[in-house]
Amino acid sequence: MTHTPENHFGTRFQTEKTTAIARRGMVVTNHPLASAAGAEMLSAGGNAVDAAVAALFALTVVEPMMVGIFGGGFALLRRPDGSHHVLEGQGRCPFAIHPASFEPDPQAPPGSLDTVGRRNAVGRTAVATPGTLMAWCELLTGHGRLSLADVIEPAIRHARRGFSATAYLADCVAECAGDLARDPQIAAVYLPGGSPLAAGERVCNPAYADTLETIMRDGPAALYDGPIGAAVCEDMRRHDAFLSRDDLLRYRVNALEPLHTNYRGHVIVGPPPPCSGPLHIGQMLSILEAMPVRDLGFGTVDGVHLIAEALKIAFADRRAATADPDFVPVPVARLLSAAYAAERRERIDMTLAGAWQAGVGPRDESHTTHLCVADADGLIVSATQTINSLFGARYMVPGTGIVPNNYLHVFDPRPDQANSLAPGKRVTSSMAPLIVSRDGRPRFALGLPGGLRIFPSVFQALLNLIDHRMDIQQAVEAPRVWTQGGVLELEPAFPEAIADGLRARGHDVVRVPNVGGGMCAIGFGDDGDLQGAACWRADGTPIGIGGGPARAGVRFLPEVLRR
Repeated sequence: MTHTPENHFGTRFQTEKTTAIARRGMVVTNHPLASAAGAEMLSAGGNAVDAAVAALFALTVVEPMMVGIFGGGFALLRRPDGSHHVLEGQGRCPFAIHPASFEPDPQAPPGSLDTVGRRNAVGRTAVATPGTLMAWCELLTGHGRLSLADVIEPAIRHARRGFSATAYLADCVAECAGDLARDPQIAAVYLPGGSPLAAGERVCNPAYADTLETIMRDGPAALYDGPIGAAVCEDMRRHDAFLSRDDLLRYRVNALEPLHTNYRGHVIVGPPPPCSGPLHIGQMLSILEAMPVRDLGFGTVDGVHLIAEALKIAFADRRAATADPDFVPVPVARLLSAAYAAERRERIDMTLAGAWQAGVGPRDESHTTHLCVADADGLIVSATQTINSLFGARYMVPGTGIVPNNYLHVFDPRPDQANSLAPGKRVTSSMAPLIVSRDGRPRFALGLPGGLRIFPSVFQALLNLIDHRMDIQQAVEAPRVWTQGGVLELEPAFPEAIADGLRARGHDVVRVPNVGGGMCAIGFGDDGDLQGAACWRADGTPIGIGGGPARAGVRFLPEVLRR
């Protein structure tokens, strides 16, 4: 499907995937087997939460470079009555951490979070206390219908019997093969025979299947106060790492008050800090609401320039003020205020790229996965989960098949910053799992992986849907841009004339194959249709549940009685 802007010409693009349409349920994840696991739960009488948790466990097997039970994330629920619920299972600094635990790399570029020896990025010393397993289990027990045994079974099946590697997984393995090769456990699974996994090869992780079976039997206590956690912590001790048994025992999941923002009659709901995405999306939308976004056009020089300036403003403020609110008072009200939006808007020069500094401060890729699920009863889940970098800390806990996170690489290794390391401090995330409503009815659920490119990509998708009036498939596949104040990344679909026009305004334009990861989304039609969409940037697959039970009163009659 080709999209041509209805206002004035900027950028045309062709969608590569098609929307799935159904009435009884929709599951959209970044792997077909995970979407199938969710659809299996819906077909078995489960609800959207059962489907989401089953899909997440399956993703830990089939998309292991992105998500795991030793990671972190946020889940946003919209109940049939219109209320919202946020469950935060973010990683936390171990209590042995202090602000100067790592030495910043003097050779790294300004603003880098890299440290000497990559100790905060690769290996045991990079691992934060995980939250995903506890959060998924609490989500299931609090809002699901099915048992843990039901929802974890597809993941166990794929881990033990194996699955066919996609080209996307193979590319990710190749990208970090040098690090993976240093650990014999992870290399045995993803570098068979010493070479990176090839597309189409069978991937099995029987040790992880055993771990999942232990969790199925003992619940999350198997990790936080049981044999799996004991094995992890003993391995940490042998390598002089930070994570301890006490960190696991003290971990708790948080229920948070959702953050609500408004844009052109739409109510946008997402997790609050330490999730930074919805906050800065709201900030940027507040700046743009008084501007003629639709008239500027999609993919035009003016349109892209405005997006770039809004992104630079948001990133400047994010660096200065957004962190774990238990440690840093985040100025949420100021960032979302009309007065602050007007103040920032007035400084935007539509003819010249600006250099932006933070306008707020604290008061006195990343690599991730996302899913959207909706059921026939009106329960909606939008969840983003991660182990941070590709394959997290890039090793496997011996005997468990678990790939831990490298969340400590997200913190600033320099003391006295908003996002400096501190014992028990939660990871600040760019995640942006959103649910958007209008006139009291859900309209869109969306999100994606991509580290610092997550919330800028969701922001652009919202402009595509609301201002440029794209359909859900066009909105998730539309070409994206990204900047945080340095280079301006443009995807290939933007014409060279647009790039030249942006360079003339002072932008340092670079071409990249993609900005962010595969977006997953569900659109909610006025007629009750659920429209599932995933984009070309990952293995995203929407699976809808159509059909249903036989009509009441239907009876099977033997052939002899129908003559």
